[in-house]
Amino acid sequence: MVHLTQTTQTVSKQRSERRIAVRLPLKVRGRDSRGVLFEEETSSENLCRSGAAFVTRFDVAIGSDLEIRIPFSHYASRRTEADFSTSGRVVHVVEAPTQGERLVGVQFTGPRFQRVFRPENAA
Repeated sequence: MVHLTQTTQTVSKQRSERRIAVRLPLKVRGRDSRGVLFEEETSSENLCRSGAAFVTRFDVAIGSDLEIRIPFSHYASRRTEADFSTSGRVVHVVEAPTQGERLVGVQFTGPRFQRVFRPENAA
């Protein structure tokens, strides 16, 4: 059974930073809503210093804790830069446009993301 919940007004009001639409590879690890351990390679839909949104095929529950890694070392121009690793808590889950997938919003509970990106739609 899939449990999907819309973003609440409270979470929207708590967000103090604007998210930037940027696709970066992510490695996400955690437990699904049944308690089964999973690990998945996906990409961000948007990102800010204190959180990220990404699409997953796993059913994760609001309040779940996840480990998130952005592997910068895969880019030739960033080989000397360490990967970004943090933990996060799922704050919203909505059905994604692709059947069987969910868009998950995570608030970082570990280190905050320090890089700055321009939106992909910026010229």
